[in-house]
Amino acid sequence: MRPQLRPAAEADRSFFLEVYASTRADELALVPWDDATKRAFVEQQFAAQESHYTRHYPGASVEVIQVDGVRAGRLFVDREELDVHIVDISLLPAFRGQGIGSALLGDLIGEAESSGRVLSIHVDAANRARSLYDRLGFELVADEGIYLKMSRAPARGAVAVSADPGYCR
Repeated sequence: MRPQLRPAAEADRSFFLEVYASTRADELALVPWDDATKRAFVEQQFAAQESHYTRHYPGASVEVIQVDGVRAGRLFVDREELDVHIVDISLLPAFRGQGIGSALLGDLIGEAESSGRVLSIHVDAANRARSLYDRLGFELVADEGIYLKMSRAPARGAVAVSADPGYCR
């Protein structure tokens, strides 16, 4: 089951909201709100997240993760000169635990390695995918409260590619 990526379109916004809502479901199961209040909260938080991503990562690729032609999740990646930053990688519950995220991360590791860049991600400290990042060689760089910044350095000897012909790392 190999995931494919395709650029997101405006028509995918409601799907992205569904994916986002699935990532908050466990948390919201603990609050005594009715379904309408939970939905309103998720929609407000999703809009805030969208605004944050647009403002802070204007050049990020925004892609739909598909498996056998079925939308399975979303992937936002910001590619900078020295860093490939995973802004968000999320799968619907039915697609979790099947190696899809591992395959995508493997591709991103390969991309970062081949260009000599660091691969980084911010992870919710309670996210059970944290152990996956540990297994894939990510290391804790900073504890930022709720979020942990993790990164994976390129292999020794890898050289970062730069638009500046005089730059070499």
